[in-house]
Order: sequence, then C-alpha cells, then structure tokens
Amino acid sequence: MLAYLIRRLFAAVVMLVVIVMVVFGIFFLIPKWAGVDIALSFVGKQADPAAVEGVREKLGLGDPIYAQVWEFFKGIFAGRTYTGGGDSIHCAAPCFGYSFRSEQAVWPVLTDRFPVTLALALGAAVLWLIFGVSAGVLSALKRGSLWDRGAMVIALSGVSLPIYFTGMVALSIFVYGLDLFDGQFVPLDESFSGWFGGMILPWVTLAFLYAAMYARITRATMLEILGEDYIRTARAKGLKEHTVIGKHAMRSTMTPLLTMLGMDLGALIGGAILTETAFNLPGLGQAVLNAIKNQDLPIILGVTLITSLAVLVANLVVDILYAVIDPRVRLA
Repeated sequence: MLAYLIRRLFAAVVMLVVIVMVVFGIFFLIPKWAGVDIALSFVGKQADPAAVEGVREKLGLGDPIYAQVWEFFKGIFAGRTYTGGGDSIHCAAPCFGYSFRSEQAVWPVLTDRFPVTLALALGAAVLWLIFGVSAGVLSALKRGSLWDRGAMVIALSGVSLPIYFTGMVALSIFVYGLDLFDGQFVPLDESFSGWFGGMILPWVTLAFLYAAMYARITRATMLEILGEDYIRTARAKGLKEHTVIGKHAMRSTMTPLLTMLGMDLGALIGGAILTETAFNLPGLGQAVLNAIKNQDLPIILGVTLITSLAVLVANLVVDILYAVIDPRVRLA
C-alpha cells in the first residue's frame, strides 16, 4: 500500500511538471511561433510602444527558451521579480503571473474568488452524489418499474438541458415568480443565512445536470454488477439483501463513479463558467470570462493552471480512495 501511494505521488509530481510546461508552451511558445507579439497581447493594442517594450523586458521574451521556462517555474514556487522599462515589480510566491492591465498579481485575484467556486463545486457534488447515486441504485433494483422509467426520463432531461437554460428557469420561478430567494450572492463572512440562501439555486441547478449523468451511470453499472457470480454467491450464502447491495455491489459500483467525480469536481473547481454567470457568482468562472472579454492573458493563464492542478489533485485523491474501496488495488 505504501509503495502504491509513493508511485502515485511520484506520478503526480511528474504530471505537475508536464502541466506547467504545457501551459507555458500554450501561452508563450505557440503565439511566438505563430508570429504574435506576446508583449502586445499582455498590455493591449492601445498601449504605447515604450510600455510594450517594458513588458517585453519584464517577461524576458528576448531570453533563451530554457531561461524563460526556468523563470516561469521559479515564479510559481519561489516568486518572481519583473524588471524592465525603468521599474521592477515583485510577484510573491506562488506567482501565477502578473496582470499588466489591472496592475495586480494573478494569485490574489484567484484566491479571492476561489472560495466561491469551491463552495459551489462541493455543495453541488454532495447533492448530485446523494440524489444521483440513490436514483440510479433504486432504478437498477426496480428495473422496468414506473420508478425506473420516470427516473431515467428525468435523468435524460437533466443531461439534455443546458445549465444556462435551467438556471434561467430556476431564477424565473423561484426568484422572480414565487419570490422564495432574492437571487443575490452574499459573502459568507457577512451572513451565513444570506450566503446559504444565495447558493441553494446554483447548487441545485448545477447538481441537476450531474445527478442525471450519475444516475444513468450508476444504474448501468449496478445492473451489470448484480449479474456477477460473486453477487449470486453472496445471495446463495443467505446474506441479507441490504448487505449484498451495500457491502458488495455498491463497492464495485463506486469505482467508475469515483473516476467521474475526480474529473468533474476538478474541472468545476477551475470555474463553473455558465453557472457562475447565470447566478452572478464572483468565482473563478466569472473571473476567466471577464479576462477573456478584456483579453487579460495572465488571469486566463492562472485559471488554466488552477484548473489543471485541481484535476490532478482530485485524481490523486481518487487513486488513493481506490485502494480504500477496492481490495484488488491493494493486492495488486
């Protein structure tokens, strides 16, 4: 087990290095090879030539590629000082870049918005796991029943309807129609009840999409597992049905669900753009959307790194949970 964890941690570190290099290549090398003036992209087309040249010096765009990559790596772990154009700017570690348009480091912007996105992702994940997995298990146990058909119709609707549609419908009904919620985001440090009330609709809207997918996957996986020999053996031994389902069938069912959860949760932590936009939540998704509109590349770069790291960490946790849930992983 310890050797397995060490291997996974080592693989995660290697993947982290690869991710940073790929992100650097996307934002710095590919535009350069395509003939794009990277410094001009960072400060905007309306900037004067002196400002563009200063940014070019600060970013070290004239240095060899290996020196640029090293400065990029070093900035993430040890901070970085941008020098050029007659002044210098220090970006404390972890330095995910510096926005020369808004004149602020990227990391404080990300940390200011990250709690909103994290709360949205975790709250929705709890809801879609509870309702999606429960609906899928019940549909598998009651295959062909009215419950099974109704649940799968709802699940198909949830998968088919886009979030911006269900979000607008939820706002129209529960905010503007029934007036059950005010539809405004309230920071947690101001009022817990206001924060919770403002997060309910985003949680439910986001969870509806994922619960539908998890219900369908859970049903299909559970039906396949219920036909396995070890399930028939467990029943033949006289084990109670709730033991067969809860202890044996559910353990095997959770393996593909954990894989999905790691990918979905990691991606959402990087920003649920549609949900945050629909409900005006000041999270990473809204930050990257504003950055795209303003062509603020450092913010986009920082959110890209955060999303990649979140997916990497989520999958590392999933790999560890595999060993906890499935004995075959530990034996292997």
